[in-house]
Amino acid sequence: MHDSLPLNEPVLSYAPGSAERTAIRAALQHHAGRVTEIPLFIDGQRIEGCSSEALHAPHDHGRRLALVGQAGAAEVRRAIAAAVRAQHDWAAMPFDSRAAIFLRAADLLAGPWRQRLNAATMLGQSKTVYQAEIDSACELIDFLRFNVAFARAMLQQQPLSGPGMRNAMDYRPLEGFIYAVTPFNFTAIAGNLPCAPALLGNTVVWKPAFTASLSNFLFMELLEAAGLPPGVINFVPGSAAAVSEAVLQSQDFAGLHFTGSTEVFDALWQQVAHRLPTFHAYPRLVGETGGKDFVLAHASADADAVAVALLRGAFEYQGQKCSAASRAYLPASLWPRIKARVLADLETLRMGDVEDLGNFMGAVIDRKAFDRIDRYLRQARADGHRILAGGQCDDSQGYFVSPTVIEVDDPQAVTMREEIFGPVLSVMVYPDSDWSQVLSTVDGTSPYALTGAVFARDRDAIEEAARRLRFSAGNFYLNDKPTGAVVGQQPFGGGRRSGTNDKAGSVLNLQRWTSPRTVKETWVPATDYRYPHMA
Repeated sequence: MHDSLPLNEPVLSYAPGSAERTAIRAALQHHAGRVTEIPLFIDGQRIEGCSSEALHAPHDHGRRLALVGQAGAAEVRRAIAAAVRAQHDWAAMPFDSRAAIFLRAADLLAGPWRQRLNAATMLGQSKTVYQAEIDSACELIDFLRFNVAFARAMLQQQPLSGPGMRNAMDYRPLEGFIYAVTPFNFTAIAGNLPCAPALLGNTVVWKPAFTASLSNFLFMELLEAAGLPPGVINFVPGSAAAVSEAVLQSQDFAGLHFTGSTEVFDALWQQVAHRLPTFHAYPRLVGETGGKDFVLAHASADADAVAVALLRGAFEYQGQKCSAASRAYLPASLWPRIKARVLADLETLRMGDVEDLGNFMGAVIDRKAFDRIDRYLRQARADGHRILAGGQCDDSQGYFVSPTVIEVDDPQAVTMREEIFGPVLSVMVYPDSDWSQVLSTVDGTSPYALTGAVFARDRDAIEEAARRLRFSAGNFYLNDKPTGAVVGQQPFGGGRRSGTNDKAGSVLNLQRWTSPRTVKETWVPATDYRYPHMA
């Protein structure tokens, strides 16, 4: 199967003098002084005239980027009706014809649409150019191409046919519509959650995160340009509670594809369970939720490699990745060198407007996130933990939180246990001789099990950690940071309270969006009910 897989989209560098650097500057300039009107997108129609909310740039909250239409119950019901109506013809379309639409979308994104999506992701979600490139270009292109390859291989998995018969597996879509609820932090995830089910013949009602509306609507327009028929994916920004309430009142609700907080996924699951008898079939619930991702270093680790992994893993995209390094366990013998390297590198790290391509970090996504992170930092000070770097919050221009390193003595400190979703790294230093005990601490501290990283050169230590931490992370990294999963290389998802672990970027996720039918055809049917033993 690997021979038939596509190649991962190359990541452009945006180095000074490069063509892509010139192109992204032009794409950013296109938005200067512009306020984009973002309508709903239902049954191929742009729905305007409903209420709207202003979207501002996180790094410059005085800058209005867009007016985002807000769907009410009536618009959601209209989107559901469009999805249900469209499914018959969409599911009947040959797989290769459906696949061609998404492959064309990938090529458009790799070419003329690349910097349009990147610029929108930078401005609306405060991503640096490199973080946007690996997200709204490369990862989203990879999802579109690899999903087609994985789905094609899945369709080829057929049962044995015995003498006198033909057996087949018919990979049907689910009956009804899929509800895709997407997050602010990755344009690629926002695109994949509706597209993966749609590829397999499902139709979708897509509720984007408000703060990602600009890039997400541009991707909706890209799908239209690629030839996606009306009604297959319906774009309905709006209040999460209001949209979800209307969706779950429909008997045609067939599945949920979700990335977001554990609390919201819990609430949706409970609402689905409460209404279970009203649905035509048991809905599929697929979700990737929270994380409290760890970096654990053994005394044999390379101190410089650990330091760089901590800085990149914790502070790229302001720590707003589900996989971001949030808690670290470091041996006392390496701590002085790791600490010195991290603090020295932080002195050189620049934070600010993402249109300045020399910046490493932008702003956190919105006021709610800013205030939440500020509360955790205040609590850390009140609890007597040592803030070694950062700790400052400044919302005068944008929602800026400086990259923060906190040293704690208590492995059960709040910042070691709870998801903060910001540029905050908590460090516990342990005696080298406590390695075995620390493995138990890492495994038992957090309710999540999304990503984790172990650094060691001692092979016995690596093997012990891999064994003891087998259920501590769905994506487990050895001598690398716990972020940066690549489609087709590291399928992504975690267990415990981090979600259903249905591995986006693999066939495992696509299998959830099918309802297989077994077909048996007998060439010469029996014409006598009697068996030989009855003679």
